[in-house]
Amino acid sequence: MSSMPIHGGRIIARALRQEGVSHLFTLCGGHVQAIYDGCIDEGIRVVDTRHEQTAGHAADGWARATGQPGVAAVTAGPGVTDVVTAVANAQRAGVPMVILGGQGPRMFQDMGSLQDMNHVELMRPITMWSSSVPAIDRLAEYVAMAFRHATSGVPGPVFLEIPLDFQLMYVVEEDKVKWQTGYRTDHVAAPDPAATSAAVDLLVAAERPLCIMGGQLRFGDRPQERLNAFLETANIPIYVNGMARGSIPPSSPRFLNRARSWALNGAEVLLEFGTPLDFRLKYGQSIPKSTKVIQVDLDHSLIGQNRHIDVGIPADTCLTLSALTEGIKEAGGRRDFSEWHAEIAAMEEKKWAAMRAEMASETDPPNPLRLCSEVTRFLKEDTIVIGDGGDFVATAAYSLPIHGIGRWMDPGPLGTLGVGPGYAIAAKLANPDSDVVIMFGDGSFGLNGMEFEAMVRQNIKVVGIIGNDAAWMQIMRGQ
Repeated sequence: MSSMPIHGGRIIARALRQEGVSHLFTLCGGHVQAIYDGCIDEGIRVVDTRHEQTAGHAADGWARATGQPGVAAVTAGPGVTDVVTAVANAQRAGVPMVILGGQGPRMFQDMGSLQDMNHVELMRPITMWSSSVPAIDRLAEYVAMAFRHATSGVPGPVFLEIPLDFQLMYVVEEDKVKWQTGYRTDHVAAPDPAATSAAVDLLVAAERPLCIMGGQLRFGDRPQERLNAFLETANIPIYVNGMARGSIPPSSPRFLNRARSWALNGAEVLLEFGTPLDFRLKYGQSIPKSTKVIQVDLDHSLIGQNRHIDVGIPADTCLTLSALTEGIKEAGGRRDFSEWHAEIAAMEEKKWAAMRAEMASETDPPNPLRLCSEVTRFLKEDTIVIGDGGDFVATAAYSLPIHGIGRWMDPGPLGTLGVGPGYAIAAKLANPDSDVVIMFGDGSFGLNGMEFEAMVRQNIKVVGIIGNDAAWMQIMRGQ
């Protein structure tokens, strides 16, 4: 390492490159411009957006597309406040990303510098960690710290404030920078063997078990391989949601997506991974009281929320899948649930039969199901589909075929509109050979539609399809 002076922006960029970061999402701002200079020097592409909210959504989308934390840089003051929505969305969905926020020079702190405000406290409630770099010679250390917090335990967004003078100063020699090594681990929480044994006992004794797989599958190790091995051994009917969508492709005989409520009502044992008992499951009330529940979640505090559970496993989804696979093998292996599978499949077919008439409808304006069926003709197995809206996206979510983890993106439980362009920018850059399609509601398109200018200018090729009912239909229906 040379002893030449290096400015703070270059230190930050080199620390990002050490993490494998290849793209930085941003809206140009004076309080972070030295980071851009560093990124150019370090070979990191700077991707420009028209609104900081989109830069944040793009960092979120990068994580969903690649399984690795995305990074956005936003300028001080309104740049930070603009990204709050994207951060809150990632926090609720459990998506790891790093937000670098500019700040006025530390030497002018609390003197009223341009765009000065308390960013750290603003961001603390909606991040896994929020902090400010205390000194220029600790820049690399704090970037490493940010990635450690974003990826440890339950993944999520973090915020790191970097004062402008620390970015611009050439006062540090490269060989005196505190470059970090061995500062985080890829190992995650494994299930308690006693809990695994209790779960296996319930599963092998059940005649009608059911599995619901949630988004924590996305950020585990070898998720598709472990899920496939579990299903081959356990032979349990499964419904997937959120970031797990696509893990059971439509061509699979295991594919189910329309009769979940009916199946829940008949299940003796429910094995649930990373799916909180929140509004999506009617706060646990959609699960009969007689059903035994096994709940697996990285977040200890969500286990047993809103409903009695019989086995709680605070652990990584993928490691738990492998542990249950081995446990079921030791207990006798694959069981025959053909009658239970057939019952669910019959109800699925009944639901799909009712939809097919609408898919073929010739009404004007077109039925949303008809529109989605036409879109289906153009989707390839590697196409990435992004849902950004309300009613129209709900229709797309259960009618469009998705093949593979990371090939369906929606905002998740916060229900944020406007995520589409940011997700699409990241998805296309991460998968340049794949088509990327955004299914927009007309309302959500209005939030960040100007990002199409940014995509055209930077040759990021994305298709947007707008389901235009000229109303906020979910609100209008109630009225």
